[in-house]
Amino acid sequence: MSPGDTVLLVSRLATAAVAAFLAILLWSRTRDIAWMLIVIGVIASYADILFGLLSQLGLVDESRYSLLGIPIGRALLSNLPYLFLCSALLVMIRRKRIH
Repeated sequence: MSPGDTVLLVSRLATAAVAAFLAILLWSRTRDIAWMLIVIGVIASYADILFGLLSQLGLVDESRYSLLGIPIGRALLSNLPYLFLCSALLVMIRRKRIH
């Protein structure tokens, strides 16, 4: 891993950690389903970054569980944040729809 890659990874990890911390603070103060889905999406994004880091360090074997040659863990964690964000946006759209 080059020094540039290391700096990029550490900066992503640090900013995602701050976002996850702030999301957890928000979660404790709100009971709105749309905001809770956004918070879960942010936390899932942080988990994706951590999983990538552990994989690059060789602590996690991504290829151990795969389906049709696609690592299931990587596919799930890279898409999960967007699924939660899409769900939150759909909840907001449905709530704002004019009857």
